[in-house]
Amino acid sequence: MIKPRSLCVYKQKPAFVSAVDDKITIHTGGEEMRVRVKDVELLHEGPLTGLAELDAVIPQTDIREVWELCADEYESSGKSITLQELAELTYGVFTPAAAWAAYRLISEGIYFNGTVSDVRPRSVADIEAAEQRQHDKQLVSAKRTAFINRLRSGNIDIDEDFPYMQDIAALALGKALKSRSMREAGLEETPLAAHRLLLETGYWKPSFNPYPSRFDVSLTPALAAVSPPPEDEPRLDLTALPSFAIDNEWSDDPDDAVYFEPNNDAATGGGTLFVHVADPSASIQNGSEADMEALARGVTFYAPEGVSRMITKDAFPFYALGLSGISPALTFKISLNGDFSISNVEIFRSNVRVTRLTYGAADIDPRIEPLFTFAARNLEKRLDLGAALIEFPETRILVNGEDVEIIPQQNYKSAAAVRECMLLAGEAAARWALERSLAFPYITQETGDIPNLIYEGLAGSYQLRRCMRPRTLSTKPGLHWGLGLDIYSQVTSPLRRYTDLLAHQQISAVLRGESPLDEDALLLKLGAAERATLAVSRADRATALHWKLVYLLNKPDSVWDAVLLEKNGPRAVFFIPALGMETSCALGRNGNDVPLNGQVKLKLKSVKIPEASASFVVC
Repeated sequence: MIKPRSLCVYKQKPAFVSAVDDKITIHTGGEEMRVRVKDVELLHEGPLTGLAELDAVIPQTDIREVWELCADEYESSGKSITLQELAELTYGVFTPAAAWAAYRLISEGIYFNGTVSDVRPRSVADIEAAEQRQHDKQLVSAKRTAFINRLRSGNIDIDEDFPYMQDIAALALGKALKSRSMREAGLEETPLAAHRLLLETGYWKPSFNPYPSRFDVSLTPALAAVSPPPEDEPRLDLTALPSFAIDNEWSDDPDDAVYFEPNNDAATGGGTLFVHVADPSASIQNGSEADMEALARGVTFYAPEGVSRMITKDAFPFYALGLSGISPALTFKISLNGDFSISNVEIFRSNVRVTRLTYGAADIDPRIEPLFTFAARNLEKRLDLGAALIEFPETRILVNGEDVEIIPQQNYKSAAAVRECMLLAGEAAARWALERSLAFPYITQETGDIPNLIYEGLAGSYQLRRCMRPRTLSTKPGLHWGLGLDIYSQVTSPLRRYTDLLAHQQISAVLRGESPLDEDALLLKLGAAERATLAVSRADRATALHWKLVYLLNKPDSVWDAVLLEKNGPRAVFFIPALGMETSCALGRNGNDVPLNGQVKLKLKSVKIPEASASFVVC
């Protein structure tokens, strides 16, 4: 019978009973709780003064001799024993301490098992198996203890310790919130600390990029099958009309082509802009496997170590523009007034014959000349309407194993012209959708806090960028301040951006006479796409910085040309064009007199890969 000051067991732990009424009040290691009678098991009636008595020294005997005695008796008569009898046989006494020790013998299950009232000796085969398990457990424990000691000292044996490092890598990759190994070694459990430790021990090379995993971005390409466009879908034959897909020389997924046809009357101005866009929505239907895979990815991830595509590359031969003689397209035909405002928008499916050009080739191709005139006028119009033009030199990062190369990118007239065409297509598509009350993915941006004085050059671009408000993806149209547009969407990269593909699916439904997604359904998909896109954007920024730091790691004390962007007391923000990289450091005596946009020399002081930082000083 359970009474006050007796010893019970509660959830495999010893419990001191302090009071008994309709429930039992117990103490387990300083914690008091009230439990039901059936939740505890009586080990000793006491009287017990507290759980500290369980630490009392009790006589010891050879447990195997006790087992042999009980086994012989059990084999001859089948009689089991009680916990009290086991305690008396093993320790010569039945005290609370002996009762708890005997209970632990049963719990260990090597020589005895059963219950408090029915303790049975185990068979020889069971004991040998249990002893082997105990030996293995002790060996594993000893090996882990040795590993933890090596981890504390930083003297890791990679071959031997590799299995034990998995939880540390999981923390550094963002796949776990804690690390048992780091906790046992008394180390800080953060992704940064884990990353640093993995580099210090040689488990990771400095070039290892953890950021895609940390932001849960896949580095494997999409696999869902995509069918060719339906043969019976009506398309307007525009193969006699020139069209040019203009991109970088390394691009292998062209998804837009352009052609500008000025009005015959030069005095009138204006003209017609054709923007042909890859048409994967011809076969990627809402809710299909390819659609859902693209939605989960949000956008194609162009990492220096490889491209993770939103849509399987198997679809490119029949959807990417210019990879075959005739390409299916969704064409945006935009009629422009003399002031280059939009007078009419037509959207239809077409077949086009596309000529692919690099930016360098397009810059000197006379067929592109009308496009330059149009683009310059369109940019002028946007700037007059308040657009913020932000331009920073860009670089391309090439990775081949451990080798990293950073190549500054040239500015091309044709790149700026293509940009204006894409913006105008986005504006035209948004107006087309609004006129039809079509639920559509609009992009808006609130006006930033613009300073009274905008600097010129890179300092001005930096200044404007800091004023920028986040863009908003919504089913409600509105102003996009940064672009200087009253209404805007994105529709020119359906092979690369899911929201563009979603816009195409809405347009396609209208063209086919089908029901598009309503606003609520569209909002759900927009939210999912935006979350995925944000993760890729973060992974992309972190990945680019990572490879730049890997590149700098082998260039100690190197000196770089930099441009002063902003002064903030004794410190300043600089931009290094050759790296496409911003950095902040002290001006020092040599930099105090440098004006904004002024040139300085920065010397590399240190690179910290886990911290994603590089330190420079003004020469």
